[in-house]
Amino acid sequence: MASSYLNRIATFVPSHDVHAAFVDFAENMLDDLRTRLLFRRMAGRSEIDHRYSCLRLDDRHIDPVGDSTYAAEFYERRAFPSTAERMHVYERAAPILLRRALDCLRLTRAECDRIRHVIVTSCTGLYAPGLDFEVIDYLGLDPSTERTMIGFMGCYAAMIALKQARHIVRSEPGESVLVVNLELCTLHFKETQDLGEILSYLVFADGCAAGLVSSNPVGFRMDGFNSVQIPNTRDLITWNIRGQGFDMLLSGRVPQEISHALAEHAELITGTRETSQAIDLWAVHPGGRSVLDAVAGALQLSPRAMEASRTILARFGNMSSATVMFVLRELMAKARSGQRGCAMSFGPGLTAETMRFHAV
Repeated sequence: MASSYLNRIATFVPSHDVHAAFVDFAENMLDDLRTRLLFRRMAGRSEIDHRYSCLRLDDRHIDPVGDSTYAAEFYERRAFPSTAERMHVYERAAPILLRRALDCLRLTRAECDRIRHVIVTSCTGLYAPGLDFEVIDYLGLDPSTERTMIGFMGCYAAMIALKQARHIVRSEPGESVLVVNLELCTLHFKETQDLGEILSYLVFADGCAAGLVSSNPVGFRMDGFNSVQIPNTRDLITWNIRGQGFDMLLSGRVPQEISHALAEHAELITGTRETSQAIDLWAVHPGGRSVLDAVAGALQLSPRAMEASRTILARFGNMSSATVMFVLRELMAKARSGQRGCAMSFGPGLTAETMRFHAV
């Protein structure tokens, strides 16, 4: 049976860096002084320097590769947008971000002709005909190209998409799969006085990744996948469509539960008993500083092992399903042939989805 390879990855984010502006806005939204001070202190410990959004900050500047929506009007105190308004922005902004990421992938005409499957993940917006059709039209792919939309699986959706791409290539070695992960997380900020809710929004951002998977032995060979569902944690991460956007619950217990599960299932996840010694490349989804700390502690990883994940967290924040692909791209640029790797993402369930790979 043919092997499957993640040949290369391209990434793109909007041009509007909203992290500092969000911290100021969220702090001023809180009525209680002590809560505001606590929020500011926690924001300073997030290890995030930049996060990008399709919403523009300047009321005069129109971004040619973004949406025209002005953030200060979109998120007006006591008049936050409805779900319909948020989806209108998604429908305009998502295709623009998608096209820029595809441009960065630099597919040749021959590569496009071999793409017979398109897989798109997104949990922050939906419409039909959707982004799968946008991909086919923009790249001029054969209209009979098979399409799969993976929605509402959250941060680990990229692992699910890569797993499906591996199955396809192993059964059809002459065909390639294009995997796209696109999220506009900043469209779902909620007006609230709950500190925990505001802190959960502190890490999220917009971004898109596009990856080519084929039987061509270039990049990372995908060796295997595992899924670990953590018992009695179904209510720790939830994502529901409501009238004022998509409501997210992210419990403070998540890092603790991840730590316990990884310590118990380390061999299953990594495929080896000598976890920290046998794995050279760690692509851990940076769900937040505390999540990365939990993974490092549970698997006894050195600070260097988590360097790529912490770099992406600092530069871009958490872009849900796209984020682990950003980390994999960071690692791919420096990987040496033969190095073994482990990628992992966490999301609703509470579930850890992992991929074992090695550089070729």
